[in-house]
Amino acid sequence: MPGSRPFRRLSVMAAMCVPCWLCAVPAANAQVFIVQPAHIEQHYAHFEPTSIKLPPEPLTTINREELIRFLQAEQGFAMRPLPIGNLELEANGPMQPAGEKYIDELHAKGISAKPGDRVVVTNIRIRDNAVVIELNNGPEHKHKYLRHISIGMGEADAPLANDLDGPPTGSRITLVFPGRVPDITGEQVEALLKPMIDFGVKSPAEAYAESLPPFLQKAITEHRVLIGMDRDMVRYARGQPEQKVREQENGQPFEIWIFGEAPQPVEFVRFSGDFVVRDELARVGEPLVVRSANEMGDYWGTQPVVAANQHEVQLGDRTAADVSEENAPKAPPTLRTPGEKLPTDSQDQKDHPTMQPVNFPPGMQRPGDPGYTPTVSAKPASPAGCPQPPASGTATPPASGGAQPASCGASQPPASSGSTGGNSGATAPAQQPAAGTPPPAATPQSAPPPQ
Repeated sequence: MPGSRPFRRLSVMAAMCVPCWLCAVPAANAQVFIVQPAHIEQHYAHFEPTSIKLPPEPLTTINREELIRFLQAEQGFAMRPLPIGNLELEANGPMQPAGEKYIDELHAKGISAKPGDRVVVTNIRIRDNAVVIELNNGPEHKHKYLRHISIGMGEADAPLANDLDGPPTGSRITLVFPGRVPDITGEQVEALLKPMIDFGVKSPAEAYAESLPPFLQKAITEHRVLIGMDRDMVRYARGQPEQKVREQENGQPFEIWIFGEAPQPVEFVRFSGDFVVRDELARVGEPLVVRSANEMGDYWGTQPVVAANQHEVQLGDRTAADVSEENAPKAPPTLRTPGEKLPTDSQDQKDHPTMQPVNFPPGMQRPGDPGYTPTVSAKPASPAGCPQPPASGTATPPASGGAQPASCGASQPPASSGSTGGNSGATAPAQQPAAGTPPPAATPQSAPPPQ
């Protein structure tokens, strides 16, 4: 379709629980999704007991062996979802667990066989008052205890029984009788198990249809699709589609199953989540027939089946208290453990002095130290008895009548101008250093000859 693009199907969505036209949910500002296991139809929570006449005599040894031979490797079809676990069925009585507990068992342990799936009896045990039947190798490992026992030394230990078949995927049904097991036949045991397993010779579609109400049985046997069916119902009614197309419309994903090819009639079955919301039938030379109204009545009920381990997530499960705590002012970071107190936290500071900032002498302070103040560097002092050097750019004649020590001549710069009385020539004026630069080092000169 124009303006659409492929998308990846989400496995968990709130919209997949029930058809959108059957369960109207008020719009909410928060984004909500539901983490839910496999879909379980609610009518499977109801169980109708059988009414089979049982013989009063206890089971004889000959009939016991005959019963085991009759049921061993027998094949049937599941009439309801079977969990990877144990189910207990009273003869002509209820099933345990039942109701919502039965659905919780399916969600918690997983489904071993869906309605219409073929099951095989792999083991039979007859106790005093019960017949234990394991289907598809049962819900436990073949060597339940021996697989945990090893004999040997070091790393060469090997278990007594290797069990490399993977995790178990079967079920166990315990048929309980009042008192002792009566002298029943294999046909009577199959009749007692009919609400759970149908051992009749039929196709998977027929077995699945018998687990549904009459109007759905008729639709599946007639290969008709009803608005409101789930994927399993459509698959048993029409088989596998020739083509599947995934599209989007107004931001909502949907999937179309296409049955048939032209010039034969072509049927387009649209799914929203797991349920049919629209059916289009196209025949050559005839107008398109479109159906979108619910045709299942109240089959699905007004509320979906909620499992005990189903969890609804809304905005990360944040509450008003969580939001207030997030917006509250945070304490400064600390290395203390929660509730830890230091001696300095007490009111009395006499016995617990605290460390104070270290003050360096002015000449050793660095920027950033407490009490740091920049200081002006002092000029080097002149030797004793020597006059101070003139400021840069000026010339001061030496005082008359005064003689300078010989040590002063090595450290004083030469006169900037003038001549000496004993020299026949004039000395070129010395170049004054630029302001702010230290004067050049003095060059030693020889004394003038005596007159």
